[in-house]
Amino acid sequence: MRRLAALVLLGMVLAPPPAATAETAGNVTAFSGSGNSYTITAGAAKVRVTFARADIFRLWFAPTGTFTDPAANKLAIRTDFGPVSTTTADAGSYHRISTSALTLRVYKTPMRFELYKADNSTPVWRESAGLTWTGSQAYQRLTRGTDEQFYGTGLRLGEWALRDKSVPIAVDNKWRENDNASPAPFYLSTAGYGVMRNTWAKGQYDFASTVSTRHDENRFDAYYFVGNSLKDVLGDYTDVTGKPFLAPIWGLEMGNADCWNASNPDYTGDHNRARHQVTPDVVGYADDARAADMPSGWFLPNDGYGCGYKDLPKTVSDLAARGFHTGLWTQRSLSNIDWEVGTAGTRAVKTDVAWVGGGYQGAFDGVQSAVDGIERNSDARRFVWTVDGWAGTQRNAVVWTGDTYGTWDDMRWHVPAIAGAGFSGFNYASGDIDGIYSGSPKTFVRDLQWKAFTPALMTMSGWGATNPQPGYHDKQPWRFAEPYLSINRKYLKLKMRLTPYFYTLARTAADTGVPTVRAMALEFENDPTARGNATSGQFMAGNAFLVAPVVSDTTTRDRIYLPAGNWTDYWTGKVWTGPGWLDGYNAPLDTVPLFVRSGSIVPMWPQMNYFGEKPATPISYDIYPSGTSSFDLYEDDGLTRAYQTGAYARQRVEVSAPSSGTGDVRVSVGASTGSYNGKLASRGYELDLHVASAPGSVTADGTTLTKHTSRASYDAATSGWFYNGVLHTKIASRSTGVTVVATSVAVHAGMPVTGSPSIPKTAWKATADSEETASENGSVANAIDNKPETLWHSKWSGTPAPLPHEITIDLGASYAVDSVSYLPRQDGGTNGRIGRYEIYVSTDGSGWGSAVASGEWADTSDVKRASFTAKPGRYLKLRALSEAGDSGPWTSAAEINATGAAR
Repeated sequence: MRRLAALVLLGMVLAPPPAATAETAGNVTAFSGSGNSYTITAGAAKVRVTFARADIFRLWFAPTGTFTDPAANKLAIRTDFGPVSTTTADAGSYHRISTSALTLRVYKTPMRFELYKADNSTPVWRESAGLTWTGSQAYQRLTRGTDEQFYGTGLRLGEWALRDKSVPIAVDNKWRENDNASPAPFYLSTAGYGVMRNTWAKGQYDFASTVSTRHDENRFDAYYFVGNSLKDVLGDYTDVTGKPFLAPIWGLEMGNADCWNASNPDYTGDHNRARHQVTPDVVGYADDARAADMPSGWFLPNDGYGCGYKDLPKTVSDLAARGFHTGLWTQRSLSNIDWEVGTAGTRAVKTDVAWVGGGYQGAFDGVQSAVDGIERNSDARRFVWTVDGWAGTQRNAVVWTGDTYGTWDDMRWHVPAIAGAGFSGFNYASGDIDGIYSGSPKTFVRDLQWKAFTPALMTMSGWGATNPQPGYHDKQPWRFAEPYLSINRKYLKLKMRLTPYFYTLARTAADTGVPTVRAMALEFENDPTARGNATSGQFMAGNAFLVAPVVSDTTTRDRIYLPAGNWTDYWTGKVWTGPGWLDGYNAPLDTVPLFVRSGSIVPMWPQMNYFGEKPATPISYDIYPSGTSSFDLYEDDGLTRAYQTGAYARQRVEVSAPSSGTGDVRVSVGASTGSYNGKLASRGYELDLHVASAPGSVTADGTTLTKHTSRASYDAATSGWFYNGVLHTKIASRSTGVTVVATSVAVHAGMPVTGSPSIPKTAWKATADSEETASENGSVANAIDNKPETLWHSKWSGTPAPLPHEITIDLGASYAVDSVSYLPRQDGGTNGRIGRYEIYVSTDGSGWGSAVASGEWADTSDVKRASFTAKPGRYLKLRALSEAGDSGPWTSAAEINATGAAR
């Protein structure tokens, strides 16, 4: 999908609403109803309140008294959950409608609504004014809670904690930070509720001191969901709008989209692209992947724009022979989908902005047509990608972030975007690896690393810079030279081994609505630090893995937040104890910071490059013992819809271990219950226990296992155990489960994380003794804007300002400052990197005293950090005494950050 000039004609940019006379609902003049439906009249206006369930209700407002429903049950596909018991009472100033889960107050003078828990005393939300309409728009205004936080609104391209933000619920197809690639008219609140506007109309949500939500229609129609947790609310929302679809298992592997039929005269791109002349040329790319020992599972060998395809059935069969599945990237329509799926054998569709870019119902219906085309013509599951989703799209498609760039900055805002999409039920949210424009070997590697821990990922070839090999624009992981080639392989192979873990999470999402990729607030909503954007640069992959991507050109990762509990560094085995901030994490190019939560049980396949390459035996369980924990492995045929009628199996693994100290660790692997086509009659097991000492003995179902004294001996055996810092246990193939007991083992004790919290930049103001304004925007504000691609630069045009240079920051409040970090420019330039430095902290900005830190930083692009004894103050000064390597008189900075506790 290339950005089209025609998009301008769509007129989808959300403009300020036109001036109009606003009307607000007047006094209640009638109230009636019983059971699950009530009608409230206020003059000509009417409201219908309908309970779908005790914890779900619809508030439907008609200013003229005539109810309309343009969405027509396409968004809310299930609203009948059986009879709902309600009670009502006249409480004087309001009518009360109650269920076992909530109480809705209908105030009489004027009509206004407030929602409470069932006790009628714990507030959920309160309207600050009655429902308001202008003739073209309808509003609801709520009083914001003291510490209330908000999430959702779809695939928003940026931070996921929305308090104090204004969010467009609209399509503009610009795909830049703070746009909304796939908006959803839904949000949820830490007050214990969510709300979906039942509409196709675009809108705007302002999460200010008065929460104001509007859509461009003269009606108000919303479903409200009440729960005891964010996960509960998300489950309610997806009960009504549909659970996330269960992708085919190969859909969790890496895919690629490109035009291979470039010789077609109608093609609007480069007709002479090497190895892209006719559609079957894609098979050569499949051979490249296999020759490079690089896991990959599917291709979309068609991009429209006149490209078209040739010899599609042969292409599909030739790719299948190499372990690849085939789909089509369709620019114009689905007019041939019956033949493409039913005869040629394609199994995926990627819709294109050229025909779904209008968004809203048009895009929604286009995706549904693609789903219907796949399922009408095969027994396969839906696997559709779209760029313009809406509420309910989670049941049909992967949403992705559009035409983005291979830059550090794009990577930075992709992390919260993809994690935050889960708050709107999108289990499959993605962005092209390293974007489709520009890019570099480093940004490709870093982007692939963390996206390997998301369910769906794809490379988009054809528009990147020439290279990674001369003559190629292809963004394929095997196209890079070393060390990038091996790093790409490392993460794709790890992702492939983790398939049973991620596939189980995909089924969990399909059952509960809880996504695979989880913002920290979703997994740790009672942790006040995790609830806000201070943690938006990291995420949980399921409940086991904490992933903290590196999104700048550095080998050190600061500000990793570890919630309460023990966390094991996946690469080193070191154990940390939270809550707290981890700074100075060593993250060379081949290392994404990755931590495993204590108690985790992670199933892993044998190494393979695609689903079905070899039997999934032995299956490994990677176990981090701590107290009692469990995991329910889910398996089915991975391809068809037979699972919907019960063709699947589950296997429960339970672990009991000491919470601290030494004791026995018991692992009970239950029998696999259930059946499906292709299920193994028996399999072997490998249990890898991350414990702090060798066991006294290991038994399997009461039989003592052989102790091996070398890894080679262990690998050659069919059963036994070996300890090398991890207790490796191997059980011979069997048709039943097994119970393994390791006696007298010590569980790991963690080292407390000691880093202070980051000082938020929301109130920072900076000044500098010098900045370049003539030849570039070298404003000092660029050093504190949280955007690594911008920079402050001292004056260099004309006569350069001499060293030393100073940048002074007003933090906006007093903190016990204990560290300062400095990120050199990230634009490829090197001048201005700070060498020798001094740091000062002041209470009043005038009396600075002695430097709290001084030293010399290396001439590299990595982030630098200076830690020191905490000093109270509101003002911070970084003084550059020299340029690194004494190479010039300049100073520059991409970002400056500081840590310290508020005072």
